[in-house]
Amino acid sequence: MSPKNSHLSERIALFIDGSNFHSTTKLLNLEVDYLKLLSLFKEKGQLIRAYYYTALPDQSEISPLRKLTDFLDYNGYTIVSKQTKEFTDHVTGERRVKGNMDMELALDMLKMSKHLDHVYLFSGDGDFCRLLSEVQDRGVRVTVVSSTHTQPKLIADALRRKADSFLDLDDIYDELSRG
Repeated sequence: MSPKNSHLSERIALFIDGSNFHSTTKLLNLEVDYLKLLSLFKEKGQLIRAYYYTALPDQSEISPLRKLTDFLDYNGYTIVSKQTKEFTDHVTGERRVKGNMDMELALDMLKMSKHLDHVYLFSGDGDFCRLLSEVQDRGVRVTVVSSTHTQPKLIADALRRKADSFLDLDDIYDELSRG
């Protein structure tokens, strides 16, 4: 096998922080074609799993996010979700909705790391730095997929530094775009 194609035997997985990825692509004006995204990464190695993490509103609420997760679920992605929680900010009195999926993503990445050679984390959240260290200590390479071109910046500098490599969404914009 030539060195150019040696990466094709790599066992890889995608870990998409849905909230962060959505915010980043929205700021880039990138409408993601999730089938193209899957195809692109299947070319990079043996894709073991593509996880998409998101918090979903109550079943009774109509949400475009539910349509997306249903589509992804039927088209090769593993959806990891939980229901959003509603609370009132005691300082401002504002109603807020919360649904952080960081713990679920971290646990799945740690669990899967023994079956993988390379993980792709679609997030810019600096909270994942410690997770990257743990996964790297297990011999797994980590590529962070995000962008340095958003305003405000949604990629933590510490996360970029911690990753083995960084893939800027601008570099794969055309391959991922619906248009």
